[in-house]
Amino acid sequence: MSTTIAILSAVAGLVVIALLGVALYLMSQAKKTRIMAQQVEAAVPPQGQYIQISTGRLHYTDIGTGRPVLLIHGLGGQLRTMTLFLTAALGRKFRVIAVDRPGMGYSDRPEEMPATIDAQAGYMEEVIDRLNLQKPIVVGHSLGGAIAAALALRAPEKVAGLALIAPLLRPSSKSTTAFAALGVTNPRTRRLLARTLAVPGMVKNQDVTRTEIFGPDPVPAAYTKEGGGLLSLRPKSFLNTSRDYCAVGETIGSQWQAYGDLRMPVRILYGTEDRILDHTEQGIEVAERYPHMQLELLPNAGHMLVTNHVDAVVRTVEAVAADLGPKLVTPGPPRADVIA
Repeated sequence: MSTTIAILSAVAGLVVIALLGVALYLMSQAKKTRIMAQQVEAAVPPQGQYIQISTGRLHYTDIGTGRPVLLIHGLGGQLRTMTLFLTAALGRKFRVIAVDRPGMGYSDRPEEMPATIDAQAGYMEEVIDRLNLQKPIVVGHSLGGAIAAALALRAPEKVAGLALIAPLLRPSSKSTTAFAALGVTNPRTRRLLARTLAVPGMVKNQDVTRTEIFGPDPVPAAYTKEGGGLLSLRPKSFLNTSRDYCAVGETIGSQWQAYGDLRMPVRILYGTEDRILDHTEQGIEVAERYPHMQLELLPNAGHMLVTNHVDAVVRTVEAVAADLGPKLVTPGPPRADVIA
């Protein structure tokens, strides 16, 4: 009996030591994550202005004059993905607004606010109203393409046309290693990972992840800082990217059945070597089912067309504008007052 008690005591002691070791490791990773987030935000500060919408403060940039163009970035991104090269190129002919989607970059989104595609389309509708945009052309990249299409379906009177760049338009059958760690559905587990293991893991795997997201195109030299790539190395980014990723399936299946209701010009641009989304499934098959959604394929191009094939993206937006005809762009009400 005494031998059994001694064995059980020894096992219990080992368990306590192991748990203590895990706790200490998680604490060290949490400290590393906090320090890294501070360093990232010091290196890549906000570059735009703020307005208030239902999710809190929303960070955006606004340049140029003419017909408004609203840019919606993709999964895990932020507005610097668009401002790196694209906004300046479009700003020569259009008024260009790029946003940090709620929860990403420097925009707020409390955990109680939904992350579904339709909910995010509603947040973009708030942006249109708050900035007094008069029927913008909406440009959506990747997940932003799904959000742009949902916006056009829910508020067609507020959208002039769509330029969908490597968009998610239907349920995807393609699996990627870049987003494999995002499928955490338990909120407590997601918060724990965001504060401890996720960011160090992203640092360790960033080369593999970027090769998949950008390939076969190169990662632009300026992407890490000027393109905002560093901003993904924060707990907030992992938390909300995971929420976005897990919420996709809630509405994308029904959404893609409704594209026949779109009555505005729609242009789709896809790279034939996209490693994140299947250009046949998301582009060719969608255009075959909905012929009014006009598709252009870029041979040998990858997923990040908004950074690596800017001329083609500009051409797509200009084609939507041409489809709309030479309509007079009348000034709307004054632009919204910004907040600190």
